[in-house]
Amino acid sequence: MHKTGKIVLVSFPFTDLSGAKVRPAVVVSNKPLGDDVVVAFISSNTKKSGKFEIFLKMSEQNGLKSDSVVVISKLATLENKTILGEIGELSDNDILEVKKKLKELFF
Repeated sequence: MHKTGKIVLVSFPFTDLSGAKVRPAVVVSNKPLGDDVVVAFISSNTKKSGKFEIFLKMSEQNGLKSDSVVVISKLATLENKTILGEIGELSDNDILEVKKKLKELFF
């Protein structure tokens, strides 16, 4: 099981379900979901910023190849077996920010 804050590589579906692309995503729930995990999309397009994006500076800890944003409004529930590997993890402060933005999105 992958814990909250882990950055993983997944085949992330396009919103229109026409296909998918391997990209980084952050695990946003480590509650038991059977064989599933909930992840948020990570984009290297840092030009878009909005209420539900969290900027991530590229670091050794997170394993990202460029500065990126977590797009909290783009979530997916995927089978654990679709995770191709872990590349890093968020800092404690970034995890708190993800939780805060998730709460704003849903409550």
